[in-house]
Amino acid sequence: MNYYNQIKEQLINNEIYKKVKDYSKNKNNLMTYYNVGKLLNAAGKHYGEEIIKEYSKKLTQDIGKKYAYSSLSRMRQFYWKFRKVAPPEQLSWSHYKILIPIKDINEINYYIEQVIKRNLSKRELERIIKEKEYERLPNNTKEKIINNVNNKIEDYIKNPIIIKNNNKYDGISEKVLQQLILEDIPAFLSELGNGFTFIKNEYPIKMGDKYNYIDLLLFNIEFNCYVVVELKVTELKKEHLGQIQVYMNYIDENIKKPIQNKTMGIIICKEDNKFILKYCSDDRIFSTKYITI
Repeated sequence: MNYYNQIKEQLINNEIYKKVKDYSKNKNNLMTYYNVGKLLNAAGKHYGEEIIKEYSKKLTQDIGKKYAYSSLSRMRQFYWKFRKVAPPEQLSWSHYKILIPIKDINEINYYIEQVIKRNLSKRELERIIKEKEYERLPNNTKEKIINNVNNKIEDYIKNPIIIKNNNKYDGISEKVLQQLILEDIPAFLSELGNGFTFIKNEYPIKMGDKYNYIDLLLFNIEFNCYVVVELKVTELKKEHLGQIQVYMNYIDENIKKPIQNKTMGIIICKEDNKFILKYCSDDRIFSTKYITI
């Protein structure tokens, strides 16, 4: 079988297609590179690995420099990674070039889902991979992703969550921590997961003749519920659970509409304490620790 001629034909047709059919060139691009990768894989098995280098030299001469050995190797990896499940067309080749080096296919699938759900650019995808977003997910969440089990609101809360300290504050108080979050709300909401929207910081609630203030009040569109967030620069303590539970109950009784689900609570603290949370009777409350960078 003449693998080279087939590979050359696929790539030339793709170059022509990109110029003529711009509206669907991404789909054709992915299909071409997948098919080329499949042919390269077969050629490597039949003739040995050196044949890929030989093909790259010929293609560079016949078509152009973009088909160097590294590019062909990437196409073969692309086929190998997605030989069992077709790669989603919503991602561009630029996205896939970033994902291909990742060894764990479950991690790749997670980032593919995030690109689609959050409409992430290549640069944004690079950022969340660099920040090890998948690695910071709870282990039970990873199991759910592998087994395709429906997730809950708490499943995508990273632990730890990353809060950027661009001004390099030395002492982090609760006020300073809140200010750092407010400086980049989109990044903070992304750390919590999908579907979060910001309502207000220092949200006032009146109980009797006194006002209390919720650090951050959010709403999750996917799960149709309010989310109370409390910030603590200490280890998680049992009194923190009582405080946030009061705030959650207030929102349920005074703000929540009947069609909405019960309010959730997230305590973001300097150090987690799973023993305290273990004995909390309210399964709507979750905690995670933060780090500043």
